[in-house]
Amino acid sequence: MQAYTLTVSKFNTIVRDIFNSEELLHNIQIVGEVFGISKSKNSVYFSLKDEECSLPCVTFYGEIAQNINEGDMVVVTGSPNFYAKSGRFNFVVNKIEPFGLGILYQRFVELKEKLEKEGLFDASHKKPMPKNIKRIGVVTSKDGAVIQDIRNVTWRRNRGIDIVLYDTKVQGNGAEKEIVEGINFFSEYDKVDVVIVARGGGSMEDLAAYNTEEVARATYACKKPIVSAVGHETDFTIIDFVSDLRAPTPSAAAELLSTNTTDAKSTLKREVSRLSRLIDSLVADNNLRLGGDISDITRKIDDVVEQKNNQIKKLTQKLSSKIENLSNEKNYRLNLSVTVLNKLNPLDILSRGYAKIEQQQKPIPSASKLDLSKEFEINFADGVVVAKGEKK
Repeated sequence: MQAYTLTVSKFNTIVRDIFNSEELLHNIQIVGEVFGISKSKNSVYFSLKDEECSLPCVTFYGEIAQNINEGDMVVVTGSPNFYAKSGRFNFVVNKIEPFGLGILYQRFVELKEKLEKEGLFDASHKKPMPKNIKRIGVVTSKDGAVIQDIRNVTWRRNRGIDIVLYDTKVQGNGAEKEIVEGINFFSEYDKVDVVIVARGGGSMEDLAAYNTEEVARATYACKKPIVSAVGHETDFTIIDFVSDLRAPTPSAAAELLSTNTTDAKSTLKREVSRLSRLIDSLVADNNLRLGGDISDITRKIDDVVEQKNNQIKKLTQKLSSKIENLSNEKNYRLNLSVTVLNKLNPLDILSRGYAKIEQQQKPIPSASKLDLSKEFEINFADGVVVAKGEKK
């Protein structure tokens, strides 16, 4: 049989016309699990799958696809379309209805319930994150953007942290086995402080490796704290529930585990400044209180001094009065004694006209005692006269 030679345009047109002319393929219903949702301004792209095949779909009625999510089991109504210009096939959907849970999601729920009953999600088993992290182990692909994001965020915040990569698949056949090997390696590797298990976002099928029992049990048994950073913030996987800490994204995991040295320096500077202001304030307050205390003490001292001065003045006045009284008394007694003495003073007697007779320096008390043959002295108040007697 002779082969026909066709141009691409001719072949694509023939295929398109076959689809368009086959009435049995128009306005049909197809059941499958939703994955790979992608929304644009005027249309929503997604795929349906079962256990063996997948079907690319598109709807130009965005409102009918608002409530579909990854893993939903749905029934879509529409027609196949082959776009000749690009050679692209899509099933054009004009109606979407729910059809129960998708297979992957159903498996996810069943495994989650099983592990939760066994206690793998219990908070009591979760290890705290180290405070001073020096080295982080990362289980992810060396070729993806995830490891670069983790490095960039970590080293921007703290250049002192080392990062050790265990290269693994993140999806596809054998991915869960490699992820388990990476977790087990870091569990026994003493040179890392904490482990990040990470990958970027994707459909539930893309994240299937992280929803396996093998990865969950390896995570639970790991001797090092594990941070799960799988998918986007809205993605949840089994490893998120088993891990010691869940990060919404790989970059967020790096940020959670790295101390920002710039922020730390700024915080330290602010704290030093705050403490300096606090000390200045305390010193000022103490100076004010000390000044007030000194003023109070000074006033009290002045009051005490004044009180003591008053007491001294009173004592001085009292002492002066007593001294004056005593002096007057003594003067009176002295004057009295002087008067008595004066009365007893021979000179006082002599001053009144009496005289004292002495002979040979002996007093002559009577005329019979006077020897007229010898000179004798007559003592007056104002002098002595030497005389001789003639007769008695």
